[in-house]
Amino acid sequence: MGTDIGDLLRRKPLELSELSYRVIAIDAYNTLYQFLSIIRQRDGTPLKDSNGNVTSHLSGILYRITNLIESGIKPVFVFDGKPPDLKSSTIEKRTETRDNARTKWAEAKEQGLAEEAYKYAQASSKVDAEIVSSSKRLLFAMGIPFVDAPSEGEAQASYMVSKGDADYIGSQDYDSLLFAAPMVVRNLAVSGKRKLPNKNIYVDVKPELITLQETLDELEISHDQLIDIAICVGTDYDEGLEGIGPKKALKLIKEHGSIEQLLKAEGREIAKLDSIKSFFKDPPVTDDYELKWEKPDKEAILAFLCDEHDFSRDRVSKAIERLKASSGSGQKTLDQWF
Repeated sequence: MGTDIGDLLRRKPLELSELSYRVIAIDAYNTLYQFLSIIRQRDGTPLKDSNGNVTSHLSGILYRITNLIESGIKPVFVFDGKPPDLKSSTIEKRTETRDNARTKWAEAKEQGLAEEAYKYAQASSKVDAEIVSSSKRLLFAMGIPFVDAPSEGEAQASYMVSKGDADYIGSQDYDSLLFAAPMVVRNLAVSGKRKLPNKNIYVDVKPELITLQETLDELEISHDQLIDIAICVGTDYDEGLEGIGPKKALKLIKEHGSIEQLLKAEGREIAKLDSIKSFFKDPPVTDDYELKWEKPDKEAILAFLCDEHDFSRDRVSKAIERLKASSGSGQKTLDQWF
C-alpha cells in the first residue's frame, strides 16, 4: 500500500521510551490492517469469537496499544473517510488481490502447506465497516481519542502534526511524507521478532523515525520533487512509469527538475497528473476534532471483549490494570497524564 520510496528515506532507530509523553496520530486503517495480518493462528486463520467474528484487531488494540501507553505514548487514531475518486483503480486492484489470496489460502491449507497458507492469509486481510466500528467502540472504552478524516487518514494525521496537535504520525506507509508530515514513526505497534518471508530467519523489528526535512536535505530535493518521485514510482492514485524505481526516479527528477519536464523529455504521460499533485499538496482535512484522553472504563471493556467476544477475563483484567496504572516511563499518575 502507498508508495514504494522507502529505499530513499533516512531512518533513525528509536526506543519507545524516546516517544514518552508525545502525541502520536496513528493511521488507523494501516495499523488495523497490520493487526489483522499479523495476529493469526498458525494456519493463517484470524482470531475469532464463538460467533465467527474476527477479533485479531481488538486483541491488537488492547494489548499492543496498552504497551504504547505504558511507554508514555499518547495515541490518537485517525480513520479514513471517503476515498478520493483518484483511488478507485487501486481499490479495485486491492479487492482482486484479496480475493485471489483467499483462494490460494484455501488451496494451500488443503495441501498442508502451512507457510504458504499463512502468507496468503495475511494478504487476504481487509479492514471493513465492522472492523472499524468495533475498533472505535474499544478505543472509546479504553479512553483513547479518535478522529474521522474527511478523506485520507494520513492526510488528516499530517495536518494534525503540522498544526502542533500531534507530534508524530504512526504509519507503515510513506504517503504521510507526501502529505508533508514533518515526522513519521514506523513499526510503532508491530515491533518485536518478525519472520522473513520464505526463510526460517527471524529479525528484530524496532520503531524507526523518518524526518521529512532531513530526508529532503540529504536527497537535495524539494518537497514538490519528492511528490514527483513518488508519482514516477507509483502511488495510490497512479501506476507510475514503467521501468522506473525510486533511485532512478530520484536521478531523473534531479536531472529534469520536475515530473512535467521529465514526461516532456521522454514523451510519456500520466493521467490526471495535476489532480494527483494537487491532492497531495491540498487534501481534504478537518478541524472538527477534540483530543482528550479519558480514564479506561473497566466494565465496558470487560463486557465488550469478554461477554461479547469471548476474550479471557483474566487477561483482559490484567491489561486494564496496566492501562489504568501506566502512563509512560516517567510513571506519572493518570491524573497528571490526562
